Amino acid sequence: MALYFLNIKAFGRSNGSSAPSAAAYRAGERIRDERTGRTYDHSDRRDVLHKEILVPTPLANVDMSWAKERSNLWNSAEAAETRKNSRVAREYLVALPSEIDLGGRVQLARGFAQELADRYRFAVDVTVHAPRDFPGSDPRNFHAHLLATTREVGSGGLGAKTQFELNESTRRALGLGPSIEELLHVRERWATVTNEALREANVAARVDHRTLRAQGIEREPRMWIPRVPYEVERRGYHSPVAERIRADYAARAHPGRERESEQPAKSNSIPPPSLEEARRQAVENWLRYRQEMEMAEKSQSHELATGADAGKASHGLDDDFSL
Repeated sequence: MALYFLNIKAFGRSNGSSAPSAAAYRAGERIRDERTGRTYDHSDRRDVLHKEILVPTPLANVDMSWAKERSNLWNSAEAAETRKNSRVAREYLVALPSEIDLGGRVQLARGFAQELADRYRFAVDVTVHAPRDFPGSDPRNFHAHLLATTREVGSGGLGAKTQFELNESTRRALGLGPSIEELLHVRERWATVTNEALREANVAARVDHRTLRAQGIEREPRMWIPRVPYEVERRGYHSPVAERIRADYAARAHPGRERESEQPAKSNSIPPPSLEEARRQAVENWLRYRQEMEMAEKSQSHELATGADAGKASHGLDDDFSL
């Protein structure tokens, strides 16, 4: 069955992100970050099915060769920002239906990216990926990364920040609604264009961007493990956070079953944990999560540095998701 997935995230200086690094990884290319002097080489990737850079439709007859060159576009995005906490790129990560063929998936990703480019007047770097061959990966995991500039694009370069990047006070001054409306619009549009693609392919399945409650469906949402614990386990390490998520999900999905895998059977007379104990457990879980994140980030930094020094491909944390 077709599944709905859309995730939006920003790449910024405050968390050490690099637009050239993100673009190189997603497109499977070798790109030098002119700001830092570091080279990111992912030219050994074999799962990139399609890649191209799109600009707003009104610029179709304008020479936009500077923006169509991937290294130049993303180094320009870095150079346009001067603040230490600037956002340099924004990504829309979407799941592509496995029920349609490659041509249909590419057309779906391109059409949605073009719609975003026309709405926000930015440049979009579109890459369509096949499922990875890692152990436990889902063979239906076709997806697309839509990496967009945070500034409007023109024939002479990058201009003002896009409408999506404006803060709430600026939006009010311009007569615009709250930024959450942009997110809701994008989520709804992705569901709409996905269903149109499924209909054209004569596939009966449909997706829905609304919550299960809004759809009138009484069941637990599918279990989701955050990227860092997922990567920790994929690399062969133990993740207490991932185990806790699975246990909590099992308890919600099957409330009548005893959680034998976690603890021996207990008498019903044992009282539930106190508020203080619950708070202590929450703090411990969060500290474990932070430790796992730090371990994954250190691993990523080591591999990137090794790849840059040796002139080889560097393999950081995979931003792909598992269905």
